[in-house]
Amino acid sequence: MSDQKRQKTNPTEKMSSPLKICVHSGSFHADEALGYYLLKLLPRFKDATLIRSRDQAQWEASDIVIDVSGKYDGVKFFDHHQRGFEETFSDDYSTKLSSAGLVYKHFGREIISEVLKLNSADENVDLLYLKMYKEFVESLDANDNGIEAYPKEVKPAFHYRNITLPSIVANFNPSWNEDHSDEVYYRQFLVASDFIGNCFLRMLKSLGNSWLPAKKVVSDAFVKRFDVDKSGRILILDQFAPWKEHLYDIEFKNDAKGEITYVLFEDTSGSWRISTVPITSSSFSNRRPLPEKWRGVRDQALSDLTGVEGCVFVHAAGFIGGAKTKDAVLKLARMSLTMD
Repeated sequence: MSDQKRQKTNPTEKMSSPLKICVHSGSFHADEALGYYLLKLLPRFKDATLIRSRDQAQWEASDIVIDVSGKYDGVKFFDHHQRGFEETFSDDYSTKLSSAGLVYKHFGREIISEVLKLNSADENVDLLYLKMYKEFVESLDANDNGIEAYPKEVKPAFHYRNITLPSIVANFNPSWNEDHSDEVYYRQFLVASDFIGNCFLRMLKSLGNSWLPAKKVVSDAFVKRFDVDKSGRILILDQFAPWKEHLYDIEFKNDAKGEITYVLFEDTSGSWRISTVPITSSSFSNRRPLPEKWRGVRDQALSDLTGVEGCVFVHAAGFIGGAKTKDAVLKLARMSLTMD
């Protein structure tokens, strides 16, 4: 059927036709591969048609244009190659955005709300929006704009470039001695987009379904800290959850930075642990190690030394210990607060 006949039989077809997302033809990169995937997470773009072209007429006919056109307006055009482009994610960042960062900057909150089924007004949407940029998208922006993670004089201890996400995505392009037809590039772009998009999606879902619930566990324990001990320096988690990053954030927001000394929780065996709090999330030093004379002592010998029944161990480095019951680790924590 000709286009003319089709229009006569269905005059509303143009209005209901799929939206078009355009990226450039030829070799593809991680930034537009992710940008395309991100848009497809939104219902209105779910069935969008992919266009790969450097033809201006195709750009004008498309609804969204990513990583090509030499234009950025935050509505239709999301390119970063034009002279004078200096857009960053916010005033807190100096990394210039790639097309992935541009798409994420404008659609990220909506994507997070849609994927995790959160109300757009939920404060956790903003929290995740910032975290996903900092821990995922920014590195792609930097890579695409030729920004090194370390000063040039720092020599890496091993070769890692071939295992970065941008390098893996680049390897989905056909090699020099393979078919370079538009059809092959089109197919491989979709494979690459699904790959990097699923990496993004798995991280987002992990944060939403695991990291956020852990925040509530730590927050609830923080609120009850004075019920545990009058010093307010001991937390008892109702259930184990990753707690360190959340604790630092909660302390900061409650003007209590550095106040929590020990965190107690039940382990998978049913025993209990007493953990010191590291000075930073990556530090081996902690705010107050368990007493030196307990370190490296185990079982009944430790119970005899402390006077607390049911002791299991204190690590030789003094950063963690264990006992059979919650009461026992709480006694150890209280004693530790008063000992040198």
